Amino acid sequence: MALAESVDRDANRALRARFDEVYGDYQRLRSGLDELQVRLVELRVTERSEDGQVTATAGARGEVISVELHPSVFNHRDAKALSRKITATVHRAGAAAVAATQELVAGYLPAGSGATDFLRTGDFGALLGRADAVLRRSE
Repeated sequence: MALAESVDRDANRALRARFDEVYGDYQRLRSGLDELQVRLVELRVTERSEDGQVTATAGARGEVISVELHPSVFNHRDAKALSRKITATVHRAGAAAVAATQELVAGYLPAGSGATDFLRTGDFGALLGRADAVLRRSE
């Protein structure tokens, strides 16, 4: 019986250590969520056209916050070219904001997690891969 009790104690110690590790990760993640939320609300990314005539600012979800036009744009009569320039600048600002959001959020997630890979790639397989692997092991 002494050997069995020793094995049980060792197994319990290992389980407890793993639980403490997982719970510690959860606590760090949870405590950072308030900070993350504030940083996401404040996140702004600004892009300018190559000639500096168009400036676009986007928020954390890539939504357009503002578009500013330099007065010199009114000296040109090519509305289509101006429209393309505005559209391209807005798209770059939105894409840069989404990338900044992904990087910011990934900093609050455990390294190597499926959620981190999903944020980076948009691949649902990465998001669900870890759960699938756990389920396969338990079958």
